[in-house]
Amino acid sequence: MSAQSPRRICMHPSDNVAIVANDGGLAAGTVFDDGLTLRERVPQGHKVALVDIPAGGEVRRYNVVIGHAHAAIPAGSWVHERLLVMPAAASLQGLPVATRAPVAVEPLKGFTFAGYRNADGSVGTRNLLAITQTVQCVAGVARLAAERIRVELLPRYPNVDGVVALEHGYGCGVAIDAPGAEIPIRTLRNIALNPNFGGEVLVLSLGCEKLQPERLLPEGVIPVAVQGSSCGPDVLRLQDEQHIGFMAMVEAVMQRAVPHLERLNERRRETVPASELVVGVQCGGSDAFSGVTANPAVGYCTDLLVRAGATVMFSETTEVRDAVDQLTARAADASVAEAIRREMAWYDDYLTRGGVDRSANTTPGNKQGGLSNIVEKAMGSIVKSGSAPIMGVLRPGNKLPAGHRGLYFAATPASDFICGTLQLAAGMNLHVFTTGRGTPYGLAEVPVIKVATRSELARRWHDLIDLNAGVIADGEAGIEGVGWALFHQMLDVASGRQRTWAERWKLHNALVLFNPAPVT
Repeated sequence: MSAQSPRRICMHPSDNVAIVANDGGLAAGTVFDDGLTLRERVPQGHKVALVDIPAGGEVRRYNVVIGHAHAAIPAGSWVHERLLVMPAAASLQGLPVATRAPVAVEPLKGFTFAGYRNADGSVGTRNLLAITQTVQCVAGVARLAAERIRVELLPRYPNVDGVVALEHGYGCGVAIDAPGAEIPIRTLRNIALNPNFGGEVLVLSLGCEKLQPERLLPEGVIPVAVQGSSCGPDVLRLQDEQHIGFMAMVEAVMQRAVPHLERLNERRRETVPASELVVGVQCGGSDAFSGVTANPAVGYCTDLLVRAGATVMFSETTEVRDAVDQLTARAADASVAEAIRREMAWYDDYLTRGGVDRSANTTPGNKQGGLSNIVEKAMGSIVKSGSAPIMGVLRPGNKLPAGHRGLYFAATPASDFICGTLQLAAGMNLHVFTTGRGTPYGLAEVPVIKVATRSELARRWHDLIDLNAGVIADGEAGIEGVGWALFHQMLDVASGRQRTWAERWKLHNALVLFNPAPVT
């Protein structure tokens, strides 16, 4: 089949719509090999009716009802969100509980990467100095100090990969004891303990903020990281009397950084099994190809990682809400299924309090990319999780339990930045981010591998995309091949043998905390 031949992708034999695969879409009058003729122009990634669909009739993709027709839709018509009535959300009662028996698979042995072992048993993929902050007020000082540390100090410590100022918008002006306020606090606490920071905790405080250092990092939270380090946080308060002038503050941060840098510089990569990977998977700027190419390839890779003994987290509560029955069916046991149901119910209530429902998730870009509503988006999103049993559920801001591995649902909002922040808190040391519309998303704290859903995007953003899954839709590779390619790329990135494009450009987004509590 030539590149110019009209191509469409149908996800299941029972579907009555398919998406147009050709770059630029297809014009009205285009005839497919089976004789189906387009009645109007259909953009790339958008759906075409394969048969006549009556008014009120089901529109099926992924063998799931993604909507009902407002009016009759003749075969060959462009099927978009304005023609569909979205189905009601699935009930959270009577869900299947641990009913899908896991398929027996052989463990995947012999795969390793070069990582940094930590005293608490975790493994880092990078060796970073983090400047933790109790409050937004100190962000400017931390940012300038970090810049000077990079220029003036890091050349002396060649084994340190970088310095990260953990800037955020929390710490004061909030109802810090209100229900929900514990989420941002434990998020910040657990980010400070991320494996890529080697247990070295340098805390910058203003002094008068509500989130005092002792509350952020209570005694006993920080383990002894490396020989010679302290058990408690190293706290510097800018309002202390010894800081005379702004530059004295910056110089103080730099001086306090030196012993941390010295200890970090003594660390060396060592060969560790692939089971030490803790991978967060996420999608953003999604399109109709997300569930066809990139997310299925990530899902295949997720299964490989789980077979290798690694930990994988998938998230984005509103983006999997419409597939809740698939999740509870894959739960390892009834308690995991109940935890999934609990998180879905909590988020339903949260959205209701805000006067919206799950349909608020989809963006204009999602719709321009062919996704009609959150139901269709959810079916393409969930495949990132692969097929392994779900071993546990993390509430927002919680850390993965020590020693537990496998597939986890980390309950987070679907916002790219909030989801990434919460996955950092959970302990991920490597991040995979799929995109169809394109986004320069990145994190300073962990490497982010960006996977394109379409070849056109990978070509156009050639110096931002790390892996092109669009070759699946082009017929040049299969899901299995791209999944294996991603698996090997993860090991190279985790080992420092390969830097992602976001790392090369030093491209990253600020931390964004999830705070459902009131702001005062």
